[in-house]
Amino acid sequence: MDDCVDPLTPQPAGFTTARTPQFFIAATAPLQERRPRTQKHGDTFSMFDHNGDALSGPGSPEGIFHRDTRHLSHFFLTIDGERPLLLSSMLRDDNALLTFDLANPDLYENGQLKLAHDLIHIRRTRFLWNATCFERISLRNFDEEGRRVRLVLAFAADFADLFEVRGARRAKRGCLHPPKVDAPAQTVLLSYTGLDRVRRETQLRFDPQPTELAGDHAVYEIELAPRQTRQVFVEIACGEERPEMTPRRQFFSSLREARRAMRAAVGRAASVATSNDVFNEAVRRAVADLYMLVTDTEHGPYPYAGIPWFSTVFGRDALITALETLWLDPTIARGVLRHLAANQAQEEDPAADAEPGKILHEVRYGEMAELGEVPFRRYYGSVDATPLFVMLAGSYLERTGDVETIRALWPNIEAALAWIARYGDRDGDGFVEYGRRTTEGLANQGWKDSFDAVFHADGRLATGPIALAEVQAYVYAAWKAAAAMAKALALHGRSLELEVMAEDLRARFDRAFYDEVLGTYVLALDGEKRPCRVRASNAGHTLYTGIAYPERAPSVVKTLMARSSFSGWGIRTVATTEARYNPMSYHNGSVWPHDNALIVAGFARYGFRREAVRVFEGLFMASTYIDLRRLPELFCGFPRQLSRGPTFYPVACTPQAWAAVAPLSILQSCLGMGFDSAGDTLIFHRPMLPEFLEEVTLRGITLPRGRLDVALRQAGSEVLVQPLDRQGEARVTTTY
Repeated sequence: MDDCVDPLTPQPAGFTTARTPQFFIAATAPLQERRPRTQKHGDTFSMFDHNGDALSGPGSPEGIFHRDTRHLSHFFLTIDGERPLLLSSMLRDDNALLTFDLANPDLYENGQLKLAHDLIHIRRTRFLWNATCFERISLRNFDEEGRRVRLVLAFAADFADLFEVRGARRAKRGCLHPPKVDAPAQTVLLSYTGLDRVRRETQLRFDPQPTELAGDHAVYEIELAPRQTRQVFVEIACGEERPEMTPRRQFFSSLREARRAMRAAVGRAASVATSNDVFNEAVRRAVADLYMLVTDTEHGPYPYAGIPWFSTVFGRDALITALETLWLDPTIARGVLRHLAANQAQEEDPAADAEPGKILHEVRYGEMAELGEVPFRRYYGSVDATPLFVMLAGSYLERTGDVETIRALWPNIEAALAWIARYGDRDGDGFVEYGRRTTEGLANQGWKDSFDAVFHADGRLATGPIALAEVQAYVYAAWKAAAAMAKALALHGRSLELEVMAEDLRARFDRAFYDEVLGTYVLALDGEKRPCRVRASNAGHTLYTGIAYPERAPSVVKTLMARSSFSGWGIRTVATTEARYNPMSYHNGSVWPHDNALIVAGFARYGFRREAVRVFEGLFMASTYIDLRRLPELFCGFPRQLSRGPTFYPVACTPQAWAAVAPLSILQSCLGMGFDSAGDTLIFHRPMLPEFLEEVTLRGITLPRGRLDVALRQAGSEVLVQPLDRQGEARVTTTY
């Protein structure tokens, strides 16, 4: 590695690391301020600013990332040395293409105006496919005379680990190699060998041949006749690719493949159309984001959690995303179940918080994970993924009637149940607790996993092992789901045993967790079995799974819909009355769309559909103030005010899978939509619609032996259900 480049020392002529470009945004600038444009395909995602640039500098999160490494950290276009003016940037509704429309600024030469602004139009069209970013740059001259312009594309790759980009500091890095320029082939190869001895490469190809090509920039001297258009194609591959086609031909060939694949994926899903055009936009974006985040694994489709920080396999996120979209596309649930089953822990590994039967929390492929600098290479530190896995398996069977998939998964399901009973119950009291086995792991291992998310009424942090309210609810649902699956597999003795375990847990949970004074379930029990008497959204998950006794539901719903908890946009993670409430915190007062979707499902389960509709209206109205109608991972918990949108959380991921599909889940809950797979029946139980939806049409809903199209319309105080088309043995029933 004697050709290593130290970015802090002077470099050879013609070489630069582009660490300090002409333009960059300060490290303190949050994602919401940047409002980046993002795309993803497979294990690759990109983040660019509104001009289509990635501007390297301290704290910049922009660039092209592949398998947790930034393969391009700087990508900057200038025309005659100046940055073009932004006209607009747009992401197609199906996420297939990013388009940036730019124009030349006033350009001067020797102090004299050479070219007035807005005469050269620049359009950058970009997409990701198979670990490669493809770009077409079109320049059109709208002047009455010919023009000559100098287009420069500056580029660099720092090969930073994703955790470095997020702010982690490393004592030592690997070897950054000098660029390799092949002018005849019109390519530049950037490369880095990590401390893990893995060589990571980025290859840039240009078409046509640049006027000048160096290790950090390409120059085009372009002659443009009046009204003439010229094009430049750039290909950025994460790895040394040697395709046979030119970048121009590869651009169009890959674009066709990408569009074809997207249409095939989306074609599996049921479609939603409503009387509200704005809601239709939100639904189209939600579906497009879902399938952009889905990665095809050897076990089937798997939704990665979110961009930029969580574009990888997460157990909990994918399980909840699959539950939210089970009515829409059950093949996602099948892919998630099979992938997590294949990666289920087989032995104890304290460094990874792994124990036999436990379901994966997170996988990382970057250098820091490979070296153990972060513990997430294959990390199992979540207490809820394992019962959620069993829950999803049961829900999948109920939705599809696919007994054979459940039969194949049954050993994994039994292993998960064994983990719940043995390792999950750390002190033998019948509740599932968590406590990390490595000091490098997550201190809190429920979905609210920030360090201060579990606390007592006086604000003191709870010490473990901690039993969360929603985790007991998931375990109850897991026992119930496993009982139903065992019955379907003709394991009747096991089914009865699991039913008894579920009912026993339900009774003990009610005694230990319900607080008459709070009027709801406590947040958790700490290591001393002292209740954390905090009003939190976790209690809503007890309604979602059905562990709450019916007589408890009214007070739980009332607490969640009180002004202290319901902000007007959604239900806060923690009520305003609590000691650690902070509307700008990650988990102690913010609003999370997926959290609300699960709570709304609980409201509907217990018959509180008007409250469900109120939450639906709040989240929908929030989306109308948000770029691209995308619900982010979370937003701040400040109260809703007239004529003002929600307050954004500065580093929320968007798109985030379980947030993106929250409106689809909430729609199902408000419609009371369920499935009787044995009878090939789609069921609507006491459907309700919010005021902003007068009509909803659902097409392509699959059943084991048929498909259905259905329309639902408001008619006074009721919602009427009308079948539009029926194939095979599928049918519809409605109960009021």
